[in-house]
Amino acid sequence: MSIYVGNLSYQVTEQDVNDVFAEYGSVKRVQLPTDRETGRMRGFGFIEMSSESEETAAIEALDGAEWMGRTLKVNKARPRESRPASGGWNNQGRR
Repeated sequence: MSIYVGNLSYQVTEQDVNDVFAEYGSVKRVQLPTDRETGRMRGFGFIEMSSESEETAAIEALDGAEWMGRTLKVNKARPRESRPASGGWNNQGRR
């Protein structure tokens, strides 16, 4: 399972996020998606930790916390919803 963290500063780095979450356990991975066109951080990320108890501790401690001038939204990540590869349009231009 992984943790979703939202409302991140656009200046945050993977190392910044790793350092904050490492206070609650071993961080296995930090992923900060960027906008395809601008390359700019999108303001959210995903963190994987070594155990569910570490994830729970981090969520309880950091959800609603102020960091880098922003109030964080931290919770368990939900599975990604599947979307049509074509964006919902068929090859005739109809949905």
